[in-house]
Amino acid sequence: MVKYIRYFMKLEASSGLLLLASALVALFFANIPFLKECYFGFLEMPVVIQIGALVHIHKPLLMWVNDGLMAIFFVLVGLEVKRELLVGSLSSYQQAIFPAIGAIGGMVVPVFTFWLITQNVPEYHNGWAIPMATDIAFALGVLALLGNRVPFALKIFLLALAIIDDLGAIVIIALFFSHELSNSALMIATVAIVGLILLNRFKVSNLIAYVIVGLILWVSVLKSGVHATLAGVIIGFCVPLKGKRGKEPLREMEHALAPWCSFLILPLFAFTNAGVSLSGMGIESFTSPLVLGVTLGLVLGKSIGVFLFTYIAVKLKIAKLSDDINFKQIFGVAVLCGIGFTMSMFLAGLAFNSDQKDLIALSRLGILSGSAISAVIGYWLLNKSIVKKSN
Repeated sequence: MVKYIRYFMKLEASSGLLLLASALVALFFANIPFLKECYFGFLEMPVVIQIGALVHIHKPLLMWVNDGLMAIFFVLVGLEVKRELLVGSLSSYQQAIFPAIGAIGGMVVPVFTFWLITQNVPEYHNGWAIPMATDIAFALGVLALLGNRVPFALKIFLLALAIIDDLGAIVIIALFFSHELSNSALMIATVAIVGLILLNRFKVSNLIAYVIVGLILWVSVLKSGVHATLAGVIIGFCVPLKGKRGKEPLREMEHALAPWCSFLILPLFAFTNAGVSLSGMGIESFTSPLVLGVTLGLVLGKSIGVFLFTYIAVKLKIAKLSDDINFKQIFGVAVLCGIGFTMSMFLAGLAFNSDQKDLIALSRLGILSGSAISAVIGYWLLNKSIVKKSN
């Protein structure tokens, strides 16, 4: 199990560096005059898939990345959460309660911080969920820069907290970011879910069966008005940990998807969503309540929420701090949780309509600045605390 977690972290850490490169390239393309038009034209390029009268999906390329490829990423999230709940770092009360309390604080306080700053601007209120998220790849990528000096328990804490954080974001998407519902599409989705559950109950190990039924579920959820990425989570949860004849379908699918998500889907998502045009923006843009709400929600809200909730939980003896880590290191990780890149970008796209491009650009500016500040300060704090401990 330890060997698998180390492999996972190594994969995510490498992905974090690629994510950063993709985001920087997107920013470059979006702000160079002769490349800007090509970049945004590429994002708006229409892509159509039609199968007779049964399936007709007409969306710009950007939406195919956000609704289609990101659904595959959410399959991986579902698989990871299920594995951690059954046999991993969340499989017992003692293991789960410490990062779970931290994750709750890391969701509640950023929302309050955002509301406090934007309360007088109603048009910004839909962005309340943006600073809630933690980017696993980026956070582990920064942690990896510290090498093997980082206590393994601290890595597990960050990984478990980020996974619970993702689960919270999934619930938020389901409850608050679904549109008008189509009953017929929901009925087909229900039948597909029943099919996936039956595959799970009979411990079917052939992953092709889950892919076929999963595609039906994705199309029906996309047409239903519920956000299509939720189909990915359902698929992930329905893949069994143990199959017939000693097979492990969940691990098999996770190993198959992880490299594609880490080295193609997430970097492509970063490239298509991080391209914020800075033309017309000045210093005053950073003083916008929306930018400040997102930035401070990530930098202050995340760090205060994660640290304060875990500190109180330990003092009240609700949870226990591992012997080889201390609260200075927990605070460093709490600051690192303010790196909200991938999921925050995703939530920003859901929070505002496509005709509110100025608000989406401002929120992404806040995400980029907040994530950058959290990464630098988090690294500095952890480097300092770990060095002091080793002396």
